[in-house]
Amino acid sequence: METQFVYFVIMFTAFILIICSNSTIVCLIVIHKNLHEPMYIFIAALLLNSVLLSTSLYPKILFDILSEKQIISYSACLFQWFIYYSLGCSEFLLLAAMAYDRYVSICKPLQYPTIMRKTNICILLVVAWILPICQTAVPVGLSSNTKLCNFNFKGIICSSAVLKLHCVSSRLLYVYGLVALVNLIILPVLFIFFTYIRIFIITYRSGREVRRKAAQTCLPHLIVLINYSCLIGFDILIIANIIMTLQVILYSPLFNPVIYGLKMKEISKHLKKLFYSQWRSV
Repeated sequence: METQFVYFVIMFTAFILIICSNSTIVCLIVIHKNLHEPMYIFIAALLLNSVLLSTSLYPKILFDILSEKQIISYSACLFQWFIYYSLGCSEFLLLAAMAYDRYVSICKPLQYPTIMRKTNICILLVVAWILPICQTAVPVGLSSNTKLCNFNFKGIICSSAVLKLHCVSSRLLYVYGLVALVNLIILPVLFIFFTYIRIFIITYRSGREVRRKAAQTCLPHLIVLINYSCLIGFDILIIANIIMTLQVILYSPLFNPVIYGLKMKEISKHLKKLFYSQWRSV
């Protein structure tokens, strides 16, 4: 019981830090008008995505830590699978939208106001959230009526590993899963790397000031992308993925607000003002 309590305190503290840190930066972006630019809007959407993912998964995890036996219904397991992959894949699409925004800003500055209009930003955000939901809903919906041979699932949260519990393996579901993997993860990552290669080529030919500004805005996105891609990649490839799954839902949501809070100059400036005003009031 003492060990369980320690784990509970650690996870609960992490959950509170995730909610507070991500929400603080989202609120700063919403409140301050000078942050109402596409780049910051996408950052707010990315951090909000982490809040939604953590809020939907952590309560059950905390309950399981204090319970002697982890029990979950099959419908709740499918819901966890749906939420985990929908919001997890949304992160890649949001990062792709951020990369496109940086590409247009640096490589096509004169066309930037026309291309990155509010309507286009809304379309990118809607696609980033709706596309993973639609593609994840299909295998989850098909699995809901599939007969199970057993329901002895080991892991922190339910994922596509649930397919191994089916009495009859569906080749269609596995093929669809590969297609979804390509659409929601591999293609966005390739697009991101392509846009940043183009950015680096153009900025390399430009002056030092252009390179400095490009690095200042692009580096945080690249760090977040590499960090998240490595975690998700290991989570998918490693069979005994309990530790990797824990890092995905723990490390990444804590890492992102730190990177954007420290590396993005305007956000960092408002954060310092916020903490200074709080310190003065105390």
